[in-house]
Amino acid sequence: MIEITTVKSRRDLHRFIDFANDLYKGCENYCPPLYNDELAIFDREKNPALEFCDYELFIAKRDGKPVGRIAALVNDKANERWGVKNVRFGWMDFIDDKEVSRALLDAVAEWGRARGLTKMNGPVGFTDFDHEGLLIEGYEYLAPVASLYNYPYYVDHMVAYGLEKEVDWIEFQILAPFEIPERMARLAKIAAERSHVHVDKVHSAKELSAKYGLQFMDVLDEAYQKLYNFQPMTQRQKEYYRDIYFPLLNFDFVTIVANEKDECVAVGVGMPDISVALRKCGGKLFPFGWYHLLKALRAKKMDHFDLLLIGVRPDYQNKGVNTLLFTDMIPYFQQYGIKEVETTSILETNIKNQANFEYFNRKQHKRRRAYIKSIVEA
Repeated sequence: MIEITTVKSRRDLHRFIDFANDLYKGCENYCPPLYNDELAIFDREKNPALEFCDYELFIAKRDGKPVGRIAALVNDKANERWGVKNVRFGWMDFIDDKEVSRALLDAVAEWGRARGLTKMNGPVGFTDFDHEGLLIEGYEYLAPVASLYNYPYYVDHMVAYGLEKEVDWIEFQILAPFEIPERMARLAKIAAERSHVHVDKVHSAKELSAKYGLQFMDVLDEAYQKLYNFQPMTQRQKEYYRDIYFPLLNFDFVTIVANEKDECVAVGVGMPDISVALRKCGGKLFPFGWYHLLKALRAKKMDHFDLLLIGVRPDYQNKGVNTLLFTDMIPYFQQYGIKEVETTSILETNIKNQANFEYFNRKQHKRRRAYIKSIVEA
C-alpha cells in the first residue's frame, strides 16, 4: 500500500531532495542539482517566484520507506497570461512501479481540483528558469546542470496515467572544430553596420550591472515572451537571477550587443560544463564540493561547454544581430580547447532559434516533453 505524505518540516524537505540523489545513485549520466539551490527554490523568503506561486510537496512511502516524490505547483501569473487553469507538477521521481507514480499524480490532481484548476501540466517548474521537460530521447548522454535527467521508464508511466504530449523541446550537440563561418562573419558585419550595434565585452558582474543595470535581464524577458508557459519576470526575479548566477560566470562567455545609445539589445551566456564536478560532490558545497566547482568554473581548458541563454530584443530580431553573439564566442571556444557545446532546450516549433546552429556541425541528440491532462471529474 502506498502512503502519500506532505513535506511539513525542514527535515522532510531534505528527505524530498535526497530521494532523487538516492534513486539515481550509480547512474553515470545523472547530474545532481546544487543542494543549496534546491533548498532555496522552496524557501518563500528567498525565491521571488513564490510571491505569485504556490506549491505542495508530496512523498510516496511504502512500508515507511520513500519510493517517490512530486511537487504540485501553481503559477497564477502564467495561468492568467495564457488563459488557463493549470496545476503544474515537477520534481517528480519514482521507482518503476505504476502504483507509486499513479498515487503521486493523483495527489497533484486532487490538490489542483481543490483550487479550481482544470488541467495538470508537467514536468515543469515554477517558471521557465526551473528545469522542465521529461527526457524522452538521449538517455545515453550526460545531463548538464541546466537540464533534467530521468530514467526511460518514466515515459511509460506518463502514458499509462493518460497524460498526453503538449509540447516538445529538442537539444543540439555542437561539435568541434569551431570556426567562424564565412557567411556568418559577413552577416555579422552587415548587421553591425545596418543596425548600428556592436559587441561590448564586459569583464565582471559588477561591470555588467554598472553599465547596463538590469537591461540584459529585460532583453531576456522581452525575447522570451512568446515561449511556452512564460510569464514576465518581476523586478525582484530579475535581481535574484542576476545576483545568484552572474557572479559565477566566466565573462569570456558573456556577450553583450549594444546599440548606438549604449542600450543592451542582445545577450548570450554560457559556462563550462560543471556536471562532472557536481557528480563528484553530490551537489553539496561542503566539505570539498566548493573546490570541485571552483576548479571547473575557472578552468582555462575544457572539453565540454553549456550554452545557456541567447536573447535578442524583439525590435532587433530578424536583422542578423544574433550572429554577433556567435562571432564573439567562437574565438573563445578555440582558446579554451572546447570540443562540444550543448545547447539548452529549444521548442521544436522555435525554428528561429534552431536556425542559429545551422552553420555548425551539429546533431539533435535529446528531446524533452511536457504533458497535459484534464483533471475535471466527470
